[in-house]
Amino acid sequence: MTGPPDAEQDWLGDYDPRAFPPFGVTVDMVLLTVREDRFSVLMVERDTHPFRGFGALPGGFVQEGEDLDAAAVRRLEQETGIRRDAAYVEQLGAFGDPHRDPRMRVVSVAYLVFAPDLPAPLPAAGARSVSWVPVDDVDGDRLAFDHARVLAAGVERARAKLEYTPLAAAFCDDAFTVGELRKVYEAVWGVPLDPRNFHRKVTGTPGFLVPVGKPAPVGPEGGRPAALYRRGPATLLHPAMLRPVTRPVTREQSQGVSRG
Repeated sequence: MTGPPDAEQDWLGDYDPRAFPPFGVTVDMVLLTVREDRFSVLMVERDTHPFRGFGALPGGFVQEGEDLDAAAVRRLEQETGIRRDAAYVEQLGAFGDPHRDPRMRVVSVAYLVFAPDLPAPLPAAGARSVSWVPVDDVDGDRLAFDHARVLAAGVERARAKLEYTPLAAAFCDDAFTVGELRKVYEAVWGVPLDPRNFHRKVTGTPGFLVPVGKPAPVGPEGGRPAALYRRGPATLLHPAMLRPVTRPVTREQSQGVSRG
């Protein structure tokens, strides 16, 4: 795009951007992985105001003239050391509550990032610490801004995407076993899955997995070596890998009380 047509030049010359209230734009990243079989998110402990001492998602302000995606990649690499080509990144959505930031009106564009098991990066400027935290252990009341809402949206998007896309493989190494893939689903969904049914579903879904042609190394416990697979060409899963329906636990069940 080279600019507005000549007919609009005079109009733009009279346009005053000060007629509208200024506001900032930030990018925030819901960076998810599976560590020690637990669905985890990268959290930063803030060392600056506002919300000093609170947990937050990695992110920051978009620079003048910077594209949103470029800002997300820059913050990802600066705050985590994770390169763009080592992770799956997609835009999650915009969050613009007028009171989400006490400094000024700030609209945040959040990104969902999937990556395999990664070490905790070193904290960047403005951060007291940075660490992987199991999603279920995050205290939403101790998160800065509206990051509890952003995190909840990212977690649900991730869980849903594992139903109809092959992105569970983004949590695995380049070559993986069906058992390793099942552990990803179990960690992200938070439910145990039947190994035989899971194996049948994932190997029977067209384009989901491609055999590598060699077995995985045998562990110290011995046994029959498992086959290795890599992600296939499919972008959508048909049939979908639907999440098991979970029912709330009753008080009698939690206390081990029988109804007779």
